[in-house]
Amino acid sequence: MTKPYHESWDSIFQHEFDKPYMQSLLLYVEQERSHKVVFPPADLVFNAFRLTPLSQVKVVILGQDPYHGVGQAHGLSFSVPPGVTQPPSLRNIFKELEKEIESFQKPISGDLTSWAEQGVLLLNATLTVRAHQAGSHQNKGWEQFTDSIIRYVSSCTEHVVFMLWGRYAGMKSTLIDARKHLILQSAHPSPFSAHRGFLGNNHFTKADQYLRKHNRKPINWNLPAED
Repeated sequence: MTKPYHESWDSIFQHEFDKPYMQSLLLYVEQERSHKVVFPPADLVFNAFRLTPLSQVKVVILGQDPYHGVGQAHGLSFSVPPGVTQPPSLRNIFKELEKEIESFQKPISGDLTSWAEQGVLLLNATLTVRAHQAGSHQNKGWEQFTDSIIRYVSSCTEHVVFMLWGRYAGMKSTLIDARKHLILQSAHPSPFSAHRGFLGNNHFTKADQYLRKHNRKPINWNLPAED
């Protein structure tokens, strides 16, 4: 059976999947799916790890929870599939990119797959959610798993940019070796906080400057036009 993630993540996945908390978590999600609507679809829960091999990780953008509306979540933080209306936080991310990068063109689609394919690990702290109930799968074990992922990326790679937006994401800075990586923190792009420090944070410019400094190809933040 094909794995739902790239083989480069085998070591950490196998290590965590053997632990009792992960067995309990996966059983919980399976039971939830048996009588509730859960997002994203089962085959997209680990989409970020399928699209972004460990050796190619250049940037980590940490979200908290998958979108809980119908058709929105597809396993990439802040991203929505083609044809789905861009959520407010994503619109503010694009607004910041328009300010920072002269060549950036505001996209029609909110699908960030092309970022993931360039090495942007779009990671949510919680990887599933019950439909229309934000945070409903928090504190079930996902955070332990994704904390392990953040530590693993920190220890196994060099010169990665971690974008931590908002208080919750900012607390994850303790998992990252700041001697090897660049940690960028600011307010969250949500409409409730974007004007208190997200807009104007210049994180995308700083990320590209850091990657160039360490002889890594910067990210093309422009998204391809929809067919």
